[in-house]
Amino acid sequence: MKRAAVARAVLSVRYLLVCWLLVLSAIAFVDRTNISIAGVEISREFRLDNSQLGWIFSAFLLGYAFFQVPGGIVSEKFGARRVLAFSVFWWGLFTVMTALIPPGVTGGLAFLICIRFLLGAGEATMYPAANRFVERWFPLEERGRANGIIFGGVGLGSGLTPPLVTGIMLRFGWRASFWFTAILGLLAGLVWYWAARDTPEGHPSVAEHELKHIIANRDDGRRLGPSPAAGVPWSRIFGSREVLALSASYFTFGYIAWIFFSWFYIYLVQVRGLNLKATAIYSIFPFVAMTIGCLLGGIASDWVARRWNRRAGRSVLPAIALAGTAVLLIVGSRAQGTRTASAVLACGAGCLYLSQSCYWSASADFGGNHSGVVSGVMNFACQIGGAVTASLTPFLAARYGWNTSFVAATVLAVLGGIAWLLVDPDRRLASDIDH
Repeated sequence: MKRAAVARAVLSVRYLLVCWLLVLSAIAFVDRTNISIAGVEISREFRLDNSQLGWIFSAFLLGYAFFQVPGGIVSEKFGARRVLAFSVFWWGLFTVMTALIPPGVTGGLAFLICIRFLLGAGEATMYPAANRFVERWFPLEERGRANGIIFGGVGLGSGLTPPLVTGIMLRFGWRASFWFTAILGLLAGLVWYWAARDTPEGHPSVAEHELKHIIANRDDGRRLGPSPAAGVPWSRIFGSREVLALSASYFTFGYIAWIFFSWFYIYLVQVRGLNLKATAIYSIFPFVAMTIGCLLGGIASDWVARRWNRRAGRSVLPAIALAGTAVLLIVGSRAQGTRTASAVLACGAGCLYLSQSCYWSASADFGGNHSGVVSGVMNFACQIGGAVTASLTPFLAARYGWNTSFVAATVLAVLGGIAWLLVDPDRRLASDIDH
């Protein structure tokens, strides 16, 4: 009993659960990026060219983008516990279905496009549901840290995917790698459903002192806004300066991030002339930096907010991070040495992700009971930015050179930082409704 009490004192239930959300976040990114590693084998087996493989990649992003808002609505209606558990099962199902498509089947391309679209639709609930969880489980001053932990899974999952999937592929084939990630996700989802609850009030293991601390600092009452049952105030959401500014800035974030997710590997091979072995190593650097950036950004946001004020911690900090990203993208893309270029560009990815938790903390604070929908709207803009990257970056690179592609990303980083200065972290959707 004494050991259990000490364990609860050292690491509270809310942080144990948010660390498991990091695991789910990492698995989500393994499931979405495994196909890029297996793409060569899949193309060979189904006789696909690069353009057709690109359609498969885009299908995921479209499903992911267009189901962000529905994912937020479902999260508010049914709660993060059930929604995330069902979603992880959904990811596993469609990951396995990818592996079950027979070799040489007629219409293989159409099957792959449909499956990836539906996989994206299922994954769309991940972060709106997680944001709903953070809004209910974490005091205002801890939400940056909590979101930093959750989004640490982005870099962790993306960094683990190349060696994990490649190792399984070389030994057992690409289909086995999809089975493995599906089973891994299913087990993680079962643990989540067993361990989590939608609110700390409903969790049997939450100590009384932890519950009091959460409730006293959660921003309950009038500022939460109407309950989800009252209906979504769409006009207030889409007419809000905060939502529009966050969405515009997150569009630029998504554009820049997906350069690393989609094109950095190719950039190292085609522009920097690295062999496959060296590229496999260098391509991991941005994802390591992203993980570090997420964790440090969340801690820094909360610390700055306590040390100075909420605007400095929630709005000025991400604006500075995006400005730093712009500088690093320009310097890294123009560096002569391959090692220097890779290191500086990886630092640019890490600097970008210093701002990650601020987007989700601000949307949770502002949205209150409708944080799932507000964050879904914001994340929709991010995924559209990623989809634009998929087509615009190679076009600019082919027509004007890769430096131009990075210049475009630099300009967007600056604009994204400026948009943050329009966000008042103390405003609430409930206050807009009241007025």
